[in-house]
Parts: sequence; C-alpha cells; structure tokens
Amino acid sequence: MNLQNDLILRTARGEKTERTPVWLMRQAGRILPEYRKVRAKTGGFKELVETPELACEVTIQPVDILGVDAAIIFSDILVIPEAMGLPYQMVESKGPWFEKTIKNAQDIENLKIAQGDDLQYVLEAIKLTKNELNGRVPLIGFAGAPWTIFAYMIEGGGSKTFSKAKKFFYTYPKESHLLLQKITDSTINYLKAQIIAGADMLQIFDSWAGILSPDQYKEFALPYINQICNAANEVPVTVFAKGAFFVRKEMGKLNCRTIGLDWNMDPVESRALIGEDKTLQGNLDPCVLYADFSTIKKETEKMLRNFGAHKHIANLGHGVYPDINPDNVKCFIDTVKNFKH
Repeated sequence: MNLQNDLILRTARGEKTERTPVWLMRQAGRILPEYRKVRAKTGGFKELVETPELACEVTIQPVDILGVDAAIIFSDILVIPEAMGLPYQMVESKGPWFEKTIKNAQDIENLKIAQGDDLQYVLEAIKLTKNELNGRVPLIGFAGAPWTIFAYMIEGGGSKTFSKAKKFFYTYPKESHLLLQKITDSTINYLKAQIIAGADMLQIFDSWAGILSPDQYKEFALPYINQICNAANEVPVTVFAKGAFFVRKEMGKLNCRTIGLDWNMDPVESRALIGEDKTLQGNLDPCVLYADFSTIKKETEKMLRNFGAHKHIANLGHGVYPDINPDNVKCFIDTVKNFKH
C-alpha cells in the first residue's frame, strides 16, 4: 500500500524532505480525553494493550486529533518478559510490578525464548491499525532494549537506582549475558513479527540507559542493541537510549537509521559525535509544553534550527506528560509543520 504521507520514512532514510516530520512518544495516551474515555471502558491499562480493537482505536487517535506524521502501536515494553514467562501487572499510579523476579541461573534457565506468535494480540492490533489507517501515515512498532527489560526482570518494578539489576552484572556477569541473550532473541523474533504484521518502522526504547556506567553500557547494552539492529533491519530502526550521552559516538556505529536524543543532549554536539549519516530524532524538553503558546513556538523553532533542515525527526526528549494540555501539544506539532528552514 502506498503511503499518502511517508515523510518520516524518507527522513529516516536520509532523503531530503519538504519539511521536518513530527510525532511524539506517548502520543497515544492520557493527554487525550478520547483516550481516557476508551480506557475507562476497560479493566485497566493491560486490558487495553491486550484488546486489539481498543489498542487500534487509541493508536489512531493522535493521527486524527493532533495531526502527527506517524502512529505508534499502543502497547508496552513489558509484553516481552511476560511472553518469556514472567508476567507483570500494571498498578494504578505506581507503574509495573512483577510478582516473580529473576534471582539466579535456574530462573534464567526456566525462561523461554518468546516467538512472535506468543504476542498475537500485538500483531493483531498492528494489522487492524494498518487497515484502519489506510495508508494515511506510517505505523511505528517498538520494543524495549534488552538492558531495560533485564532491569525490570531483576528489580520487579521501577527504581531510582536499579541497584539490584546492576549488582547482578557485578556478581553474575556470565548469567547476566545469558539472560540478555534470551531477551535479545525474544525481541528479535517479536520485532520481525511486527514487520510482517505491517510495522513500517521500529523503535527500540532503552529507558534506563542513563543508569549504567559507560563501561557497563558498552558491555551489557550496546552489543545486544546491535544484534537487534542487524537482525530486524527490513524497515528503518530508531534507537532511543535515554540518558546515554556518554556513548553517542558508539551509537553512531549502530546499524540503525535514526538515533533518538533526550532533552539533555545538545543537537549540535550530538551530530558531531554521532556523525553525518544518521538521522536524529528529538528532543524538546516535554516540560516546555506546560508553557504558553508563544514560548512553545519559540523553543520549538530554536530546536528546529539547532538540528538543521535535514535528517531530523521532530519529537520530545521523552514521552509527553499525562497532564499536559492537548492544545499545547498541537501548538508544538503545528509549529514544526509550519517551520521553514
């Protein structure tokens, strides 16, 4: 199917485009009253993720309401540990929680390597969404990066320090690599299945990248991200490693099309470190969207000038916060769309 708007795909491939494309992390979510209405009809977040028709509906909402240049499938990075045999719960206003965590080599041994069809509900949601979008904009599929998934599987939930997960690296390095490899193999199977189901582009989220030291990141994170980039490369891949400012040079060597920058990373410095051939994505501070329209417009235009005219996908430096006014989000999107370099 030919896409009516393929701006984001052409930009990811490094082609010159008529304007900068724009989408937002967490665009399908709590900022929209329409989303909250759908969510209220379910038993909660997990049920929404696992019901393809509803996941499809909330995936398309920001395309209709905000006018973004891409949809991203409504799901969660923690579907992978669940498919491997480690179920999670989403506790209201607390976040994810695992009843059982990984404590030793036997626990790792007991995990299965997930196959694509273990996550049939996500694949079904992708097929439905592709059909409903009818070629209007591309659909982005995604997964968590192995280190971030590892962190949740060891820790059992969110953490300020992820000290249990880091302790595991120091005390069980061999077992850590075994677990990371199982997560990586599962993620490759999952992402390849997403491509077959119709994902036009993929993003790998390394949410807790900034918790590791540079040496740890190079040993326990980058090699596994690299495996994924090498294996699931039939469509453009974006790697977003939050807080990993210390490995930007190394990220430039990954076999992916786009590197996502968080709001702490200077675009000009990042371009110099990453190199000219990658597309960069980002990176407005989400908190700017709490400001008035003129401030949002001014900050957005400053960001666009810093990135330059080409090889840039406009986004926030992390997900949009749930209590931000959708009109402010629309102001950001419209500013990007109307900007002339």
